[in-house]
Amino acid sequence: MADENSTVSDLSDLKDIAGDAPEASAADIAATTAANPPAPLREQELDEHGRAYATGRRKDAVARVWIKPGSGKVTVNGRDQEVYFARPTLRLIINQPFAITDRAGQYDVVATVSGGGLSGQAGAVKHGISQALTKYEPELRATVKSAGFLTRDSRVVERKKYGRAKARRSFQFSKR
Repeated sequence: MADENSTVSDLSDLKDIAGDAPEASAADIAATTAANPPAPLREQELDEHGRAYATGRRKDAVARVWIKPGSGKVTVNGRDQEVYFARPTLRLIINQPFAITDRAGQYDVVATVSGGGLSGQAGAVKHGISQALTKYEPELRATVKSAGFLTRDSRVVERKKYGRAKARRSFQFSKR
Protein backbone atom coordinates (compact mmCIF):
# COMPACT_ATOMS: atom_id res chain seq x y z
CA MET A 1 0.00 0.00 0.00
CA ALA A 2 1.19 3.57 -0.63
CA ASP A 3 2.53 5.84 2.09
CA GLU A 4 0.27 8.45 3.59
CA ASN A 5 3.09 10.99 3.20
CA SER A 6 3.53 10.48 -0.59
CA THR A 7 1.89 13.05 -2.87
CA VAL A 8 0.77 12.69 -6.42
CA SER A 9 1.97 15.49 -8.66
CA ASP A 10 1.76 13.79 -12.04
CA LEU A 11 -0.17 11.01 -13.76
CA SER A 12 2.99 8.92 -13.93
CA ASP A 13 2.99 8.90 -10.10
CA LEU A 14 -0.43 7.25 -10.18
CA LYS A 15 1.02 4.42 -12.25
CA ASP A 16 3.60 3.71 -9.55
CA ILE A 17 0.97 3.83 -6.81
CA ALA A 18 -1.48 1.55 -8.63
CA GLY A 19 1.16 -1.07 -9.39
CA ASP A 20 -1.04 -2.93 -11.88
CA ALA A 21 -0.74 -0.47 -14.78
CA PRO A 22 0.84 -2.01 -17.90
CA GLU A 23 4.20 -0.68 -19.01
CA ALA A 24 3.87 0.89 -22.47
CA SER A 25 6.69 2.72 -24.14
CA ALA A 26 6.41 5.39 -26.82
CA ALA A 27 7.71 2.89 -29.37
CA ASP A 28 4.91 0.44 -28.55
CA ILE A 29 2.28 3.16 -28.93
CA ALA A 30 3.76 4.33 -32.24
CA ALA A 31 3.85 0.75 -33.55
CA THR A 32 0.18 0.15 -32.75
CA THR A 33 -0.94 3.42 -34.39
CA ALA A 34 1.16 2.70 -37.48
CA ALA A 35 -0.35 -0.78 -37.79
CA ASN A 36 -3.90 0.54 -37.29
CA PRO A 37 -4.14 3.97 -38.91
CA PRO A 38 -7.29 5.92 -37.97
CA ALA A 39 -10.03 5.09 -40.45
CA PRO A 40 -11.61 8.00 -42.32
CA LEU A 41 -14.94 8.90 -40.79
CA ARG A 42 -16.70 9.12 -44.14
CA GLU A 43 -16.19 7.89 -47.68
CA GLN A 44 -16.26 9.84 -50.91
CA GLU A 45 -19.71 9.55 -52.53
CA LEU A 46 -19.66 9.94 -56.33
CA ASP A 47 -22.06 8.95 -59.10
CA GLU A 48 -21.13 7.15 -62.33
CA HIS A 49 -20.06 10.45 -63.93
CA GLY A 50 -17.63 11.33 -61.12
CA ARG A 51 -19.90 14.00 -59.62
CA ALA A 52 -21.03 14.55 -56.05
CA TYR A 53 -24.77 15.18 -55.60
CA ALA A 54 -26.61 16.86 -52.74
CA THR A 55 -29.91 18.54 -52.03
CA GLY A 56 -30.03 21.96 -50.37
CA ARG A 57 -33.05 23.64 -48.81
CA ARG A 58 -33.86 27.13 -47.55
CA LYS A 59 -37.33 28.62 -46.87
CA ASP A 60 -39.52 27.15 -49.66
CA ALA A 61 -36.63 26.68 -52.11
CA VAL A 62 -35.14 23.29 -52.97
CA ALA A 63 -31.86 23.00 -54.89
CA ARG A 64 -30.43 19.88 -56.49
CA VAL A 65 -26.66 20.38 -56.82
CA TRP A 66 -23.96 18.42 -58.65
CA ILE A 67 -20.27 19.33 -58.37
CA LYS A 68 -17.26 18.00 -60.24
CA PRO A 69 -13.67 19.21 -60.70
CA GLY A 70 -13.46 21.99 -63.25
CA SER A 71 -12.80 25.66 -63.83
CA GLY A 72 -15.26 27.14 -61.31
CA LYS A 73 -18.27 27.60 -63.58
CA VAL A 74 -21.60 27.78 -61.72
CA THR A 75 -24.76 27.03 -63.72
CA VAL A 76 -28.18 27.50 -62.13
CA ASN A 77 -31.27 26.28 -64.04
CA GLY A 78 -29.28 26.24 -67.29
CA ARG A 79 -28.09 29.85 -66.92
CA ASP A 80 -24.82 31.30 -65.66
CA GLN A 81 -24.81 32.49 -62.03
CA GLU A 82 -24.30 36.14 -63.09
CA VAL A 83 -27.51 35.98 -65.14
CA TYR A 84 -29.65 34.00 -62.69
CA PHE A 85 -28.47 35.73 -59.50
CA ALA A 86 -28.03 39.32 -60.68
CA ARG A 87 -27.38 40.73 -57.20
CA PRO A 88 -23.73 40.42 -56.10
CA THR A 89 -24.76 39.52 -52.54
CA LEU A 90 -26.55 36.41 -53.79
CA ARG A 91 -23.47 35.32 -55.77
CA LEU A 92 -21.37 35.93 -52.65
CA ILE A 93 -23.67 33.65 -50.66
CA ILE A 94 -23.30 30.88 -53.25
CA ASN A 95 -19.50 31.06 -53.28
CA GLN A 96 -19.07 31.06 -49.47
CA PRO A 97 -18.44 27.27 -49.16
CA PHE A 98 -15.63 27.49 -51.73
CA ALA A 99 -14.13 30.55 -50.03
CA ILE A 100 -13.83 29.01 -46.56
CA THR A 101 -12.35 25.76 -47.93
CA ASP A 102 -9.91 27.51 -50.33
CA ARG A 103 -11.45 25.70 -53.31
CA ALA A 104 -12.50 28.76 -55.34
CA GLY A 105 -12.39 28.04 -59.07
CA GLN A 106 -11.70 24.32 -58.64
CA TYR A 107 -15.21 22.87 -59.05
CA ASP A 108 -17.94 23.22 -61.63
CA VAL A 109 -21.44 23.44 -60.17
CA VAL A 110 -24.69 22.49 -61.90
CA ALA A 111 -27.79 23.31 -59.88
CA THR A 112 -31.53 23.16 -60.48
CA VAL A 113 -33.61 25.26 -58.10
CA SER A 114 -37.36 25.49 -57.62
CA GLY A 115 -39.65 27.26 -55.20
CA GLY A 116 -39.24 30.36 -53.09
CA GLY A 117 -37.63 33.64 -54.08
CA LEU A 118 -34.12 34.47 -55.16
CA SER A 119 -32.77 34.88 -51.62
CA GLY A 120 -34.12 31.49 -50.53
CA GLN A 121 -32.85 29.89 -53.72
CA ALA A 122 -29.35 31.28 -53.15
CA GLY A 123 -29.39 29.87 -49.62
CA ALA A 124 -30.58 26.51 -50.94
CA VAL A 125 -27.78 26.39 -53.52
CA LYS A 126 -25.24 27.28 -50.81
CA HIS A 127 -26.56 24.48 -48.60
CA GLY A 128 -26.43 22.03 -51.53
CA ILE A 129 -22.88 23.04 -52.51
CA SER A 130 -21.73 22.59 -48.91
CA GLN A 131 -23.28 19.13 -48.70
CA ALA A 132 -21.87 18.06 -52.09
CA LEU A 133 -18.42 19.42 -51.26
CA THR A 134 -18.26 17.29 -48.12
CA LYS A 135 -19.32 14.27 -50.17
CA TYR A 136 -16.57 14.92 -52.73
CA GLU A 137 -13.88 15.72 -50.13
CA PRO A 138 -14.90 14.24 -46.74
CA GLU A 139 -11.89 15.81 -44.99
CA LEU A 140 -13.45 19.27 -45.56
CA ARG A 141 -16.49 18.39 -43.45
CA ALA A 142 -15.09 19.86 -40.22
CA THR A 143 -14.33 23.20 -41.88
CA VAL A 144 -17.72 23.49 -43.56
CA LYS A 145 -19.62 22.30 -40.49
CA SER A 146 -17.84 24.74 -38.16
CA ALA A 147 -18.94 27.57 -40.48
CA GLY A 148 -22.53 26.35 -40.10
CA PHE A 149 -23.13 25.62 -43.79
CA LEU A 150 -24.27 22.01 -43.34
CA THR A 151 -27.17 22.95 -41.07
CA ARG A 152 -30.44 23.59 -42.84
CA ASP A 153 -31.71 27.06 -41.95
CA SER A 154 -35.19 26.14 -40.74
CA ARG A 155 -36.58 29.67 -40.48
CA VAL A 156 -39.71 30.03 -42.61
CA VAL A 157 -42.45 32.62 -42.93
CA GLU A 158 -44.95 32.48 -40.10
CA ARG A 159 -48.51 31.73 -41.16
CA LYS A 160 -51.30 34.29 -40.99
CA LYS A 161 -53.72 33.87 -38.06
CA TYR A 162 -57.43 34.61 -38.13
CA GLY A 163 -58.44 37.80 -36.35
CA ARG A 164 -55.10 39.38 -37.32
CA ALA A 165 -54.04 41.51 -40.25
CA LYS A 166 -50.88 39.42 -40.79
CA ALA A 167 -49.12 36.79 -38.70
CA ARG A 168 -48.90 38.99 -35.61
CA ARG A 169 -50.09 42.46 -36.62
CA SER A 170 -53.50 43.43 -35.27
CA PHE A 171 -56.08 45.36 -37.21
CA GLN A 172 -55.95 49.11 -36.65
CA PHE A 173 -57.82 50.16 -33.50
CA SER A 174 -60.53 52.80 -33.93
CA LYS A 175 -61.88 54.48 -30.81
CA ARG A 176 -64.88 55.97 -32.65
